[in-house]
Amino acid sequence: MSDAAGPEPGPAEDARRTVPLFPLNAVLFPGVTTPLHIFEDRYRAMVRDLLAITDPAERVFGIVAIREGYEVGEHSVQSSHRVGTLAQLVGHQAHDDGRFDLEVVGRQRFRVQEIHAGEEYLRAQVELYDEEDAGSAPAEGQVEAQVEAQRTRAMFEEYRSLLSDLRGGPVLAGELPRDPAYLSYALAATCLLTQGQRQELLEMPGPVQRLRRLRDLLHRERQAMQALPSLPATEVARTRWSPN
Repeated sequence: MSDAAGPEPGPAEDARRTVPLFPLNAVLFPGVTTPLHIFEDRYRAMVRDLLAITDPAERVFGIVAIREGYEVGEHSVQSSHRVGTLAQLVGHQAHDDGRFDLEVVGRQRFRVQEIHAGEEYLRAQVELYDEEDAGSAPAEGQVEAQVEAQRTRAMFEEYRSLLSDLRGGPVLAGELPRDPAYLSYALAATCLLTQGQRQELLEMPGPVQRLRRLRDLLHRERQAMQALPSLPATEVARTRWSPN
């Protein structure tokens, strides 16, 4: 899949910065909280350096999804996508053997400009993108985004009900964000999608395009579940929405 899923989102002014880079066999979205288990030596060093930063808001690093399933070694950076998400370390547990269990929350999308692989752990110069804020968009754009959000939320409720029936109990529970941009991220992280589909959604330029694509994917998934109701539903993604 190409890294370009439509016109690129515009970069924020003065948005270039250098951050530690963590290739992961998953896609992280802004506003979504996820656990990480850190065991490789160089990323243990990365976590120690992050924890040494006094301001918790500055304990950030970049997460990029890997194309081919490698999370360690040089393969991880060679096969990773260029669009990822800036993650903030919000919780940790250190183990006696040097491993860490982390809780991180996605903050903002970025595009990798240059990777520095010769240091103790991967670092990259990235360009951060402004996240879409429905309240600051032109009035016409706000209305369009809200309409798309309402349509997608309604389809998701039907999808959630069908999936719950197949699983024999409630799934994908929880209140969804009201903001169209963050609704699109929450659904992209929650629905039963492939990693390639999630990466495609991450790279889309705005919430309107992302919500429309989500409805298309939900429609296809719903058709598959209705056609083959005897097959077990795919394991639900264990991610949580965070308003941070």
